[in-house]
Amino acid sequence: MVVRYTPSKPTGKVTRLWRLVGVQRTTMDKQRLEAFTDGVLAIAITIMVLELKVPAGSDLSSLASGLPVFLAYALSFVNVGIFWNNHHHMLHATERINGMVLWANLFLLFWMSLVPFVIRWMDETHFAATPTAAYGVVLAMASISYILLERSIIACNGPHSKLARAVGGDVKSKVSLSIYVLAIPLAFVRPRIAIVLYVVIAMLWFIPDRRIESIA
Repeated sequence: MVVRYTPSKPTGKVTRLWRLVGVQRTTMDKQRLEAFTDGVLAIAITIMVLELKVPAGSDLSSLASGLPVFLAYALSFVNVGIFWNNHHHMLHATERINGMVLWANLFLLFWMSLVPFVIRWMDETHFAATPTAAYGVVLAMASISYILLERSIIACNGPHSKLARAVGGDVKSKVSLSIYVLAIPLAFVRPRIAIVLYVVIAMLWFIPDRRIESIA
């Protein structure tokens, strides 16, 4: 005689336990994402400072010749710092992440890692139109990727999550992106105008944004 075993249907308690285990398996650790991002941005800043050339002489005139490149480095340092600061606050208001968030974060890091490249290009061409416009393209794409990351986190955490309530329509990010888009073609007219607009955007974000801090 062959005895067949037919598993019984799970009870309500077992079903809830399975669901709990499933949630735990699909929940990802945001600390690893934040640590990886911190490392990439730290490397980008290190590469930028290594690109600064030592003055050829020992007088102030030799130091002044490298002032434009130093100012470009300072602007880029501030921009990277702004992205890092906003990224830190955004993850502070994030309860969970998923695979889409990881890819959106990598997309952001890709464009941030190109900042040292465009700075060196601007330096070697003495702030020509095309490298200056390329600098704006990199920052504009970084802004777009940051918005995509923000929307991916909101989609993962829900429309009523802390981050969604804090940023709302995120007008500030959209205004910054619009200025970047405007600065790119202006770089071919006069690079200095584009650089001024880049500085304006940095100053706009340098003002503390308390939206997330007030609700997280």
